[in-house]
Amino acid sequence: MTTDLTFGPEGREWHYTPSSKTYDMSNGSAKKITIPTTEGPTDTSITIDTAKSALVVVDMQNFFLDEKCMKHPNGLKAVEPTIKTIEWCRKVGIRVIWLNWGLTDEDLKTLPAGVRRGFMKDIILNSSTPIKPYTGLGSDLGDGKGPCLMAGSWNADIYPPLEALVKAEDLHCAKNRMSGMWSEDQPLFKTLVEEEIETAMFTGVNTDQCVGGTLVDAYNKGWNCVMIDDCCGTTTAGGKEVFFHNISVSSFPSCFPYQEVLKEGHDTK
Repeated sequence: MTTDLTFGPEGREWHYTPSSKTYDMSNGSAKKITIPTTEGPTDTSITIDTAKSALVVVDMQNFFLDEKCMKHPNGLKAVEPTIKTIEWCRKVGIRVIWLNWGLTDEDLKTLPAGVRRGFMKDIILNSSTPIKPYTGLGSDLGDGKGPCLMAGSWNADIYPPLEALVKAEDLHCAKNRMSGMWSEDQPLFKTLVEEEIETAMFTGVNTDQCVGGTLVDAYNKGWNCVMIDDCCGTTTAGGKEVFFHNISVSSFPSCFPYQEVLKEGHDTK
């Protein structure tokens, strides 16, 4: 195939150039960047409009990353690459959005049973482990950690190495489900609309759960969605690899490695 392709609704088209294997989602913006992908067909790249893109950092909170709450080596491995990616995003003008669990008392009254069950395995399985983070959303985790994933609690705070990077211009969105885009009433949905964001770049934990769930919902609602390789982690054995594979064989843009965005030459034009 040698003919260029254009598809999608007016004003939000993708342009595919076979000769360079590039999907251009920038719609002619003067502020654009082209980055190679890591999944799917080899030598494929994507071009995005940095002015209409946002980095969404999902659930990089004490509850998931601090060893006082749980052991998450894969999540911790994603911290340093995420720090470097945030710094790069600021350099090229991509907004940073912190998407975190932040439950309210009203949320606890309406949470579906299935959502609650997902955070109760230490009770249901009568866990004998010394650290028991999964005793129920809103339950007191003890030792000053606060109620599980409630807004304002220590365990719901952003993990300190990442919190140190937060700036006043960053955007903060709370969520009350695994996905931050499950409803148009969710803060992330409203923020992406209000800020006129077209491309959402995802990092965080867990790859196949909260990050993946948010990405899939955003994709189905019309956003361009990208995952950043090495900036995601999960406790599920093989979960990251399976989810990345699913991205590469579906209609999502594939992941790209954070190292690529730091290389000389991958800058705004």
